[in-house]
Amino acid sequence: MSDELMWIKSSYSNTEGGDCVEVAACPATVHVRDSKLAESPQLAVPAPAWAAFLVYAVSGA
Repeated sequence: MSDELMWIKSSYSNTEGGDCVEVAACPATVHVRDSKLAESPQLAVPAPAWAAFLVYAVSGA
């Protein structure tokens, strides 16, 4: 399945292979995985829940 998705690496990632995540958005779901372990299990989150998470994360609450 991950081969079918267009993965985008976090802007906080560096070229040194540091810790970061990648996301792939579909119309109803956002997939999240560890960029260092691309073949490992991934999370699938409903798009509205991901949007709420991003609002929370940006707010610094």
